[in-house]
Amino acid sequence: MKIIYTKHALKDKLPALKRLGWNVSKNNIEETIKNPRWKGVSKHGQETAMSLLDKNHILRVVLRREDDIITVITLHIARRGKYESTL
Repeated sequence: MKIIYTKHALKDKLPALKRLGWNVSKNNIEETIKNPRWKGVSKHGQETAMSLLDKNHILRVVLRREDDIITVITLHIARRGKYESTL
């Protein structure tokens, strides 16, 4: 399985999260994809994988799978309950 990142995820979202004080790494993202605490579907029908960052926040990764390639489309931090309660 190969994991690639869109420009948006790698160049826009990761630096933006860092500026906001969230230290999210590619390792965090890849671990969330491989071993999600929750899985879901975005409002646009895209697969999502989620994991805990702390007791109040989750990391939500929106991705696309094609054959053996996973593309990380975007990611964000959300308060607990916003997404996992809809699963």
